Amino acid sequence: MGLKGFVEGGIASIVAGCSTHPLDLIKVRMQLQGESLPNPNPNLRPALAFQPSASAASISLPAPPRPGPISVGLQILRSEGGAALFSGVSATVLRQTLYSTTRMGLYDALKTHWTSDQGSIPVHRKIAAGLIAGGIGAAVGNPADVAMVRMQADGRLPAAQRRNYRGVGDAITRMARQEGVLSLWRGSSLTVHRAMVVTASQLVTYDQAKEALVKRGARDGLGTHVTASFAAGFVAAVASNPIDVIKTRVMNMKPAYEGGPMPYEGAVDCFMKTVKAEGPMALYKGFVPTISRQGPFTIVLFVTLEQVRKLFKEF
Repeated sequence: MGLKGFVEGGIASIVAGCSTHPLDLIKVRMQLQGESLPNPNPNLRPALAFQPSASAASISLPAPPRPGPISVGLQILRSEGGAALFSGVSATVLRQTLYSTTRMGLYDALKTHWTSDQGSIPVHRKIAAGLIAGGIGAAVGNPADVAMVRMQADGRLPAAQRRNYRGVGDAITRMARQEGVLSLWRGSSLTVHRAMVVTASQLVTYDQAKEALVKRGARDGLGTHVTASFAAGFVAAVASNPIDVIKTRVMNMKPAYEGGPMPYEGAVDCFMKTVKAEGPMALYKGFVPTISRQGPFTIVLFVTLEQVRKLFKEF
């Protein structure tokens, strides 16, 4: 397999990441719904703006409905313009180059290493390969992941509080200079855990679904690849969404005012505060755009990968 597996996986991942980037941006915006925006003036407490009477306090008003993915997308188009749907796309390219190239190449390399002389590999070894490859890939790609989340989320902040990164290079440079180099690995434990879950569920499900379809007489062609890809995307979305919500919030957090404390002390604190304030189903915020993105992303990823493998077959 050697270097070829990394190149094939990298090309397919970059194509899939760029083509589904707007869906990923909408997912990030939805995952941040319900989270309080930083208060630019720490001396002004919004709660003092209105002091309800005892009778008014007893009235429970229903919470306004959360906008869905289409509404969020239209809101971005109206307030920020069409180009905003590709905010952070440079970080997506870098992330896929670092993270997905590593995980796809390592997964194939480990599978090849663990395949028996009879050409078979048990499912538990595929899962182990996915966990290892995903964890290493995520650790390598975390700086780009942090930059991507921040660039995607920037438009929801008031204009005066936006970071306004010019690109992924500017984002990484400014984070390292202003917040320290370790800020580039903020949320890395979540990124690693999510990547392990996604890689194991996504790649193993694709392999198993494809093998099962071919054994039942399906041709190893486009139809089989699309069907197996959709199954892989659904399983990966269900398994990873809770981790993804916490990861997004931890990576995007900023103090309420300069020099103030961060809203979360870490992943566990973010999990507890999110569930307490918004309920357990908050962990599945953004699930519709997640599956809407994960499905097309996975289909484009594996269909492109199969075609790239055909092109590189002679090399």
